[in-house]
Amino acid sequence: MFKGTYRYKIDPKGRLPVPPPFRRALGNAGHGSVVLTVLDQCLAAYPPAEWERLEAQLGALPQFSRPVKSLTRLLASRALDCELDVQGRVLLPPALRAVAGLAGRDAVVVGVLNRFEVWAPESWEAFVRDSERLLDDVTLDVQWPLPPAATPPGTPSPTIHPQRKPNS
Repeated sequence: MFKGTYRYKIDPKGRLPVPPPFRRALGNAGHGSVVLTVLDQCLAAYPPAEWERLEAQLGALPQFSRPVKSLTRLLASRALDCELDVQGRVLLPPALRAVAGLAGRDAVVVGVLNRFEVWAPESWEAFVRDSERLLDDVTLDVQWPLPPAATPPGTPSPTIHPQRKPNS
């Protein structure tokens, strides 16, 4: 749903333009608002349906687990429903901006599939530098490319032939 990186200015009242592709995705899903919360070093903006899905996932976890309680408290206590205005901007509340280090006017808006995030430029650049090192780490437990989805019974599966080297 959300992808790409955009640079914007936060206006003096704390309003941030939502990138046009993100506004279209929210509008197509029937949403004129987002749920903002602090996540890592940024603000995470969830469409209401995605936030409800996150709440359901958190609710399914062991409620007396200390890490679950901590995570739930932090995410929910900092979450706010924020409407997009007619110009497609979202008001970033001062308390959330402060926690996310968005003291300046510059912001980086990043699409992260089911949400978008708002980062201070220097925090985003540090994150990218650190994360690019992960791509070199062969011990990651991520299977890529993803294995093919199961095919329904009776459907012929595609045959993949290795490319043969020409005879020299």
